[in-house]
Parts: sequence; C-alpha cells; structure tokens
Amino acid sequence: MVTIQETELKEGILLGIDRAKKMGRSILVSEVHKIDHIEPLSFFHAGREFFLGERFFWKDPSDETYIIGNGIVKQIQSDQATDRFFHVEKAWKRFIDDAIIFDAFSENGIAPLMFGGFSFDPHKQKTSLWSKFADSLFHIPKYMLSIIKGQAYLTTNTVCTHHDDLSLFHKVVSERNQLLASISPVKNSQSLLNGSEEIAPDTWRETVTQVVKDLKHGPLKKVVLARELRLHFETEVETENVLSRLDKEQHESFIFAFESNGDCFIGASPERLVKKAGMNIFSTCLAGSIPRGKTVEEDKTLGELLLNDQKNLIEHQYVVDMIKEALEETCQRVTLPARPQLMKIRDIQHLYTPVIGESKKDTSLLLLVERLHPTPALGGLPKKEAVDKIREVEILDRGFYAAPLGWMDYRRNGEFAVSIRSALIQGKDASLFAGCGVVADSDSDSEYLETSLKFRPMLTALGGNGK
Repeated sequence: MVTIQETELKEGILLGIDRAKKMGRSILVSEVHKIDHIEPLSFFHAGREFFLGERFFWKDPSDETYIIGNGIVKQIQSDQATDRFFHVEKAWKRFIDDAIIFDAFSENGIAPLMFGGFSFDPHKQKTSLWSKFADSLFHIPKYMLSIIKGQAYLTTNTVCTHHDDLSLFHKVVSERNQLLASISPVKNSQSLLNGSEEIAPDTWRETVTQVVKDLKHGPLKKVVLARELRLHFETEVETENVLSRLDKEQHESFIFAFESNGDCFIGASPERLVKKAGMNIFSTCLAGSIPRGKTVEEDKTLGELLLNDQKNLIEHQYVVDMIKEALEETCQRVTLPARPQLMKIRDIQHLYTPVIGESKKDTSLLLLVERLHPTPALGGLPKKEAVDKIREVEILDRGFYAAPLGWMDYRRNGEFAVSIRSALIQGKDASLFAGCGVVADSDSDSEYLETSLKFRPMLTALGGNGK
C-alpha cells in the first residue's frame, strides 16, 4: 500500500475551486509524489476495474521511461483536418496555463501530461473500424505512474469547477486509495484464437502492381502500402496479457497501449519519430528490412546482405534525407552517422540511422511531429504526392496505424513513436496492420511476404501463429 501525504492536494483543490469561481472556467490541480516502486503492468491492470477504456501504457526501448495512466480528467480531441497539431498544442497550453501544479522534481514525464496521437491521414474517409478514435486524440489521466530511470512517481490530476467544494478532495483521495489498494500481479491468460482473415489480399497485390507502373511514369519515387489481418477470438482479449507478452518478446521496442471508448490500440514499435528533452532533439531513420537468421552465422550473413543491398540502401537514404532536412529547419545543429547500422529485433532486422539535433529557442515538439509525419518509411516520396496516392488506392483506413503516438508534458518535453507493429483490439476481435515501401522495381509477391513478416510481432503476442 502506498502512503501519501495529502496536504498539498487538499490546499491545491481549495485553491483550484476558488480560482475556478473567479475565472469562470475549470482549473487543473496536479500533484506529484515520489513513491516506492510499483510494477508498471500491475498499475495498468489495477485500472481495469475502475477505468477500463480510459487507460494508457508507454515504455521506451531503453527502459528509462514508463508512463501509465488510469482515468481521464480531460480529453483534447479534434476531427479538423487542417492545423490539427497547432490546435492540439493550443488547447494543451490553454489547459495548463492556469493550472496549479505541485512538482518538486526536475524529471520529464511527470506531473500533468497528455498522452495520445494523430491519425495517419485526416483527409482519408473514416470507416467504422476507427470510429472510437478522433483524428487527434489525447488524454490527461486522473492517476499516472511514471517510472523515470528507475524512480517511481505518482501524479494525481484533478479538475476543479465553481460547483465543487471540499468533498471533491475526499472523493479523489478515496478513489486513489482504492486504485492503489487493488494493485496485484497480472495473471497470465490467453484468448483462444478462433480464426483469421486477410482483408482483400489479392486486391492489395494488384494495387502494388499498379503503383509500380505509376512509379515508372511520374513524380513518385516511393509509396508505402499497408494491409490488414483480422483475428477472431473465443473471449475478449485482455490488453494486460498482450502487453506482458510484447514486453517479453519485443522488449527493445516502444511498448504502448491507448484505450478509447472500449477499443484499444496496442503495439511494439521499433521506431522513434521524435523526442524532445530541453533543447535536445532525437529522431530515428528506420527503413529497409530483412528477416533474422536461424543461426548466428545466418543472421550475420543476412545483416551484411541488408547493409549492402542497393534497393534497401536507397529506400533508407530517402528517410535520412527527409528527416535531416526537416530537423535542419528547426534545429541549430543536426548530426548523424555517414552510414546506417543494423537494428536487430526478435523477428526482423532493419537499417537504422540515429539523428541528434539541438533545437532553436521555443521549438515546439508538436511542430516537429508535424514536419516529420509521415516519414518516407511510412508514406513515401514526395510526401504529399505519396499520401495522395495512398488515399486514392489503399482500401485500409489506417486510423492511428503508422501515425505519431506519444506524450508531451507541461514543460513541452516528450516523445512520439511511429505506431507500427500494431493492432486495434475490439472485444473479441483484433485488426493487425503492416505495410511496405513500394518502389519502381518492387514485386507484389515479395512485398506481400514482407508485410507477412511484419505481422509477426503482434500476431505472436495475440496468440496467433507467428512462425
């Protein structure tokens, strides 16, 4: 049981109520405590009883940052197709400008933050698949566990209105105590897979063939095409167990889950879009892939093959050039190695180039997200023409797949991943997504096999046959 001094929260809520009455609008009160370690997945699981559908989970590849949210005090959302990054940032700034924040620590990822993301293409016609997610959707949690470099912090967020009184304080403390008292280990279980169906695989192959023809006669250099695999289970899929398996099998990736109105977007992405920590900016170029070998020797041979494969090197360089150009517009300095290296994860290895920048004063994290999304690894080149082509020919409503997902705190620091290797869980069903870069010499059968390989992480974690 976690014991927490309540003095600051009580004073903050009384002050927040008074400020709400004077200003005529809701006021956020946020309080942070350093606490003893809590298992991240257990905290997420504890929210199942009280906050199912209102939870999120985030772990970075280095294990330096875990952020888990239970409950929602505010949503920031928009279905506006234009200026959506600006509108989200403006709404976030307006919400925290008048906030009362008790934060005696200097860490990023604690105190009030918003977690969520953006759809891949807000101009794409939405389908029922993603009806529970707005094109821009962020949650500010009621209770948040942050584990930063091994130290645990608990943030309590409360919204005060002019109608509230001191009973709000007692309600928050009681609810928080109930949540903390219910923390227990996650019991391993797995929903039995009834069946699966690939969504229009022949049509997808035909689309690849047609796009290859377009690439030979026009401005397009590359178009990324994605497809869907639908799984059906006997019982509802429990997110906690999928997260647990992802953490074991894809530990070196960003592990994430984001619930909205009963659906859950979940995944294990190897790819950072951008991270901002003060003036320091970090991004990742990830494009070009090949399977892992069954032996050390075979794995090394495949890796060397990838490092010297011209098709993959050209595809990778597209991403490097675009990210470098985008960051140079907002950074004083950008540094990156001359040649890519290998990123090896459980089922696949990628060409990988890390990028580091020093931002100009007042550079916005969401501005960086806007400039970088989508990278050529997820959209294509040129960016606008490639996205237009995807919108025209792709059957799939990508929703949050291949889009920016992450967090930003009240100090404007944060991190976004590219939400690939992901799935949308909907009760007893789950949709898996995978894509590949189509260039002028692409072959539809080869690209089909590549997407099959990229289904594996989520397929295995959900209990399908990932072999």
